Amino acid sequence: MRVIDRNPGILGGTPVFTGTRVPVRILMEHLEAGDRLDEFLDDYPTVKREQAVALLERMTAQLMREVE
Repeated sequence: MRVIDRNPGILGGTPVFTGTRVPVRILMEHLEAGDRLDEFLDDYPTVKREQAVALLERMTAQLMREVE
C-alpha cells in the first residue's frame, strides 16, 4: 500500500498521505501533543486508519534499523 505521496504540485512537494492533501507531519504533531490516533483521524477524515498505522509501523521499523 502506498502511504505517502510527494508531488511538487501539491503543497509544494510536502509529503502527504496518498489521496489527500494532509501532510504527514500533521500526524506527528498530533501525537507529540499527546493526541490519540483516533483524534487525528477525526480531525482528518480523508486519512484512512490503515494509512496512519502503516506510516507509524514503517517509521518504527526504520527507527529500529537505525538503533541496531
